[in-house]
Amino acid sequence: MRIPGKVWIYWLITDVLLIVEAIFGHFGLMLAIGLTAVQVLHFYAEEQSIRGFATQVRIAYLLLLLLALWPPMAWLIYPVILGTSAMVLVNYCFLARFMSLMPWNINETYSFSMVFNTFFSRPVSGSVQKSGSTQ
Repeated sequence: MRIPGKVWIYWLITDVLLIVEAIFGHFGLMLAIGLTAVQVLHFYAEEQSIRGFATQVRIAYLLLLLLALWPPMAWLIYPVILGTSAMVLVNYCFLARFMSLMPWNINETYSFSMVFNTFFSRPVSGSVQKSGSTQ
């Protein structure tokens, strides 16, 4: 069992807020958006760069939440809940793995095995960002 830290606590609270939104529809999404905006600022302050990997992941997550505000995209909250729950329960972050494949985060040629290993490797502590990546 991993010891909860600030990152885990952020994701746990966000997950609970999104689940509250999905079940009751009362301000959970707006509160999750607010908490995620705080995370963006927090990790930006820590990394001192918008290119910092933790900041990138939070910006992408914030954009997904904002997109879920648009009624035709409201369904998006469910896969976001699944991903956030996976992060909280087993330390697997699909979004971080996806972001690690963005062109500005890698210095190697894309290959099937690289993409496969990115998504199907065991959960890790810390960043999934490739070791040869730029920040």
